[in-house]
Amino acid sequence: MELKPIDPATVPEAVGGYVNAMQVQDARRLLFISGQIPQTPDGHVPDDPEEQCRLVWRNVTAVLAEAGMDVTNLVKVTTFLGGREHAAVNTRVRNEVLGSHRPALTVIVTGIFDPGWVLEIEAVAAA
Repeated sequence: MELKPIDPATVPEAVGGYVNAMQVQDARRLLFISGQIPQTPDGHVPDDPEEQCRLVWRNVTAVLAEAGMDVTNLVKVTTFLGGREHAAVNTRVRNEVLGSHRPALTVIVTGIFDPGWVLEIEAVAAA
């Protein structure tokens, strides 16, 4: 499988740890990850926004691992934020988790199903 970032000079530069588009060639498997929430299997939701970000990413990476993939297989990530005030911590934690990998990315500030959650993340991975 080959991943090729697409960042034309004729569109705004992608800043903040993503690319404008990700081309996937010769993939044999696609994984569509439902919205992962900041909750442990026993129902605990941390109060701290950074802990919630880290927990959501742990849940995303657990789903990836179960499918035999890791964050380098992510081609598209959509983050739903409960408020703009969480944008900086979301970006920082995401960039820590992804390292140098840069998928296509969308962040939407919106109401979230549970008002105690500061974010939810869905993703698409390819292998």
